[in-house]
Amino acid sequence: MATVTGIVLVSIIMGILSVISLVGLAASSAGNTKVDDNSVFTLSLSGIMEERAQDDPIGMITGQVSQNLGLDNILSAIRKAKENENIKGIYIEAGIFSADAPASLHAIREALLDFKKSGKWIIAYADSYQQSTYYICSVADKVFLNPQGMIDWHGLSATPYFVKDMLGKFGVKVQLCKVGKYKSAPEMLTADGMSEPNREQVTAYMNGIWQVMLKEVSDSRKIPVDSLNAYADRFAALANPQDYVSMKLVDGLLYTDMVKGEVKKMLKIGSDEDIHQLNLTDMEGVRKANEDGEQIAVYYAYGDIVDSQTGSAIQQEHSIVADQVCKDLEKLANDDDVKAVVLRVNSPGGSAYASEQIWHAVTQLKAKKPVVVSMGGYAASGGYYISCAANHIVAEPTTITGSIGIFGMFPDFSGLLTDKLGIKFDEIKTNKHAAFGTIARPFNDEEMALLGQYIERGYALFRQRVADGRKQPVSAIEEIAQGRVWLANDALKIKLVDEIGGLPTAVKKAAQLAKISEYHTTSYPEPPSWIDGLLQMATDKGNYLDEQMRATLGEYYEPFIYLKSIHQKNAIQARLPYYLNIK
Repeated sequence: MATVTGIVLVSIIMGILSVISLVGLAASSAGNTKVDDNSVFTLSLSGIMEERAQDDPIGMITGQVSQNLGLDNILSAIRKAKENENIKGIYIEAGIFSADAPASLHAIREALLDFKKSGKWIIAYADSYQQSTYYICSVADKVFLNPQGMIDWHGLSATPYFVKDMLGKFGVKVQLCKVGKYKSAPEMLTADGMSEPNREQVTAYMNGIWQVMLKEVSDSRKIPVDSLNAYADRFAALANPQDYVSMKLVDGLLYTDMVKGEVKKMLKIGSDEDIHQLNLTDMEGVRKANEDGEQIAVYYAYGDIVDSQTGSAIQQEHSIVADQVCKDLEKLANDDDVKAVVLRVNSPGGSAYASEQIWHAVTQLKAKKPVVVSMGGYAASGGYYISCAANHIVAEPTTITGSIGIFGMFPDFSGLLTDKLGIKFDEIKTNKHAAFGTIARPFNDEEMALLGQYIERGYALFRQRVADGRKQPVSAIEEIAQGRVWLANDALKIKLVDEIGGLPTAVKKAAQLAKISEYHTTSYPEPPSWIDGLLQMATDKGNYLDEQMRATLGEYYEPFIYLKSIHQKNAIQARLPYYLNIK
């Protein structure tokens, strides 16, 4: 009994001490980071980058650095580094890096260009450059590479997945109703290859993305676009590292320890002096230069659009949960301290019903204060649905948007149940369509006709919402709809977006519409508290397994999760293909 009592008391005391430690750690992280004179911000491009990084309380306690990066944190850190007079430059160290979309890479690159306008310098180094990291790092004043490294400069490709035949081996078919000849999301499950309309649109936006990358690298490195294309055609990754210097892709070949000398030269300090460095976590504690004036809310809506929290738990991924987003937007509408709202959208779409509910919440918000949409990597289909009512739409040049169309997918498991498993069904019903949607058989022709009418009504509503929001006749929207995916540079020409730019451009426009000159931004929704984060991690047992599965499956993770959860999604979808697979 004494032993048991002692264990219980020690457990209670340790629990109290742990809570005190967490509170202290949280308080210290919220404080200001001291920035020494002649400091360098070290930006490590390694890991998986998402729109916003999720806090990892356990990682902070144990000292294990998370491999998940937040685009919002990176952009904020670069802006703070520009504004802080004690930070003289940025050192970029590129590693194995994965971004959610080309537009996110462009946003980082634009922030770095803006940083250089302050007269400060950037040095980049990598043992080997992926194409995405080289695209970012090419903005640097000096680009260095390991003498045995490579630059993976090869152009863009896409390899869509088609699993119809695989499902067929299990006796599973997918019944489809859709509107729009370009609406290609269901092809993964219903076709053997890309349809011609889909091939047309994918070719268009991939070429558009590549042209943006070529021009910007050309401008920074002073290399003709034709030469960059020639390097890609020759698969520059296998070139002799010495050739990269003559090709002007890098400024020199250095080992890791030698790069420190180059940084010290830029800082004008002796070779025996230490470099004062701040990493991404340190920069979170650096105070912003301007936190005065009126408040502009930046509300982040990213991920799959789902009806409820139950739907968002399907994939262990961040989702746009309609009922929660609607509540949040209502609070912002009623908050007198918030003078304007920037809705940051990065979504390929999802539930058509959920998209309609969020659209309504945006219109209610817009009636009280200006709403500007800032489009991230994707704002297509449902992502465009929730954007179209805004006062103004700003998009990155490589944002993928449009895809105005709707489809319904209904898995038919009767072949699996009857032919494979030997389960037989009979049927009794009181009314003609009482057995509508039964698992015992596929839809008949009449039932498919009814579903088609329902999908058509949804498409007509979507099209009308866009027409009203963009102040265009429905006939004009129909010409650019049909599920067609557009790159933002092209979407600007057909008035689906109003301006090309990043989040800062959207914030500036929101201030203009609200008629305020002094302002600061606040991010919403607010991150969970440390205690809430710990409790969530304790109850969410799927996170660890999900992380292990992502690491194991790599590029096959997204399509696997899509198949795993398809039967739990809303049958009526306004979305892009789940995974565009651009390399």
